[in-house]
Amino acid sequence: MKINLLYFDGCPSWQQALTNLKTAITEEKLDASVQLIKVTTGQEAVDHRFLGSPSFQVEGVDFWPTHQDRFSMSCRVYATPNGLKGWPSVEMLRQKLRDKYGLEEPVMPQAG
Repeated sequence: MKINLLYFDGCPSWQQALTNLKTAITEEKLDASVQLIKVTTGQEAVDHRFLGSPSFQVEGVDFWPTHQDRFSMSCRVYATPNGLKGWPSVEMLRQKLRDKYGLEEPVMPQAG
């Protein structure tokens, strides 16, 4: 499986997003690769249906799709459990990976 991480150079958040994505892939024990896609022009933003940096896509479908007709070189924010951030949390990415690939929630051991 290949996951695209779309970003642009001026984005201050894409490296943390990449770290969180790699952690989520490892924690879910997935055989997945990450392809970095640097968006450099407004036309590339349109071509990739770029919703802002950083964005995560599999087969051209964004993990957090929104309906919009205009695409541009912009930063993106995510509503995380710790407030608005420039990247999703590891747990948010793990949930998207589980949803996308039909993985079950990990079973938590019962105390006592």
